[in-house]
Amino acid sequence: MLSTASRSAGSPVCARRRPGARFFDVPRRAATLLARVDGRRGGLAPSCSVRVGSDPIGCLEVEPPWSGVAPALPLRSVVAPADGSLSVAVPSSEQRVHDVVLKQAALAAAALAAAAPRTVRPVQLAEPERVAGGLKAAFDRCGEVCKEYAKTFYLATQLMTPERRRAIWAIYVWCRRTDELVDGPNAAHISALALDRWESRLEDIFAGRPYDMLDAALSDTVAAFPVDIQPFRDMIEGMRLDLTKSRYGSFDELYLYCYYVAGTVGLMTVPVMGVSPDSKAKTETVYRGALALGLANQLTNILRDVGEDARRGRIYLPLDELEMAGLSEEDIFHGRVTDRWRSFMRGQITRARAFFRQAEEGATELNQESRWPVWASLLLYRQILDEIEANDYNNFTRRAYVPKAKKLLALPKAYYRSLMLPSSQGQSLT
Repeated sequence: MLSTASRSAGSPVCARRRPGARFFDVPRRAATLLARVDGRRGGLAPSCSVRVGSDPIGCLEVEPPWSGVAPALPLRSVVAPADGSLSVAVPSSEQRVHDVVLKQAALAAAALAAAAPRTVRPVQLAEPERVAGGLKAAFDRCGEVCKEYAKTFYLATQLMTPERRRAIWAIYVWCRRTDELVDGPNAAHISALALDRWESRLEDIFAGRPYDMLDAALSDTVAAFPVDIQPFRDMIEGMRLDLTKSRYGSFDELYLYCYYVAGTVGLMTVPVMGVSPDSKAKTETVYRGALALGLANQLTNILRDVGEDARRGRIYLPLDELEMAGLSEEDIFHGRVTDRWRSFMRGQITRARAFFRQAEEGATELNQESRWPVWASLLLYRQILDEIEANDYNNFTRRAYVPKAKKLLALPKAYYRSLMLPSSQGQSLT
């Protein structure tokens, strides 16, 4: 249950638009690109622009393919009209996403029933052997990237088992690299063809043919856990949208975008984090909670960054709801904080909080050692909504920033939540 990057400020795993997102602490597409496009296999070559200490994490001089790895009802959205009241809709976008959720949940349930998720690996290796040599270096590199750009999340992953921790790092790095394709310093040179090549490279990763050492870490991860390729493909689709789309006519459209760039991360990571053996919840419930956290984080990013996006000519708000509130695109571009704007924002914040509440239902059902990073993301991100309100809904010129002291206070609370029994056991979250 992660969330991807955003463009400017720190936030919990790869949530902008922007993983997220995702359940990571990363800037919303603000770091440098980890790979650049050229004519080589996969369409991406290593870049040397990002460094951890003195070691460039992008300079991966691996020319040949890597050889060191064996190969209920639809989720309902809350509609937020200008008066702040709530109604319920089941748009087509949610139907599409629901199908992906069901597929991943079924895959995970089948692996759990078999009680041997490692059997999906072509070759069975003992743990020390599996991470020896090149693979150990690959996972270590992923950990360095996570530590550099998602310090809080990296800290929280230390409670996980070594295998789960390394796998989460590998997913984080892939999400970040994908995100930076359209938001990094070389984004102006990224085309739809480049994203097609990146997707082809993804298919190679899932087939056990990684291109570089970071790919190798992900290839090992998806072989070891019941992870489906579709959420990864869908994240790339979100990047394609950012190349071509700067307006969203309805929440149905925006919902699908938020799923692509952030909700996908939850579906990627739940198979790694695992479901608690004490949980009595359906597997689908856990995945829907993971999806909801990604959506909540992304909606929060959008509400926080209205002014920043407007200065880039983008509006990530439902245009039909703006119109119903008596607002126009010009109100956004001129940054007018009026009573109509405040009323509109109250409705949008209500919607985001509803997704956060649904996310809690899934977070409590995860394996105990995996819950802390998820709860930390949930509690920290939700505070951004409080700060928007504290700024009198001026998200045009005032950035909703959670002070460091508040962030630190949230971590013990998140840890306490992580120790509680799954809510399906009947324990109240108070």
